[in-house]
Amino acid sequence: QLNFVESGGGLVQPGGSLRLSCVASGFTLEYYAIAWFRQAPGKGREEISCITRILGHTTYADSVEGRFTISRHDVNNTVYLQMSSLEPEDTATYYCAADLNCPVHAEYWGQGTQVTVSS
Repeated sequence: QLNFVESGGGLVQPGGSLRLSCVASGFTLEYYAIAWFRQAPGKGREEISCITRILGHTTYADSVEGRFTISRHDVNNTVYLQMSSLEPEDTATYYCAADLNCPVHAEYWGQGTQVTVSS
């Protein structure tokens, strides 16, 4: 089973930054593409960024393009999401998930990490 532990969320003011971490276990990270998803209250879960295995190609949703950066450190079994210029609309619970390719069709989810952008 693929296991994920997300962390790094919190309360931040508009315009601020956060770095989320996703520590994976139960599988070898380098063999998988990893995506970050988010789910805002009352909305569905959406994929906002993905990074492929091997070449590390990245994709971003239009809503976060230019503000968020995904990266992976396979040796540490960790994927990061650097978030900058945060907006109230970024408020959500953030999750990571894995699949062989992007976009990710996830079967396993962690508990997520809450990000709240508010003044």
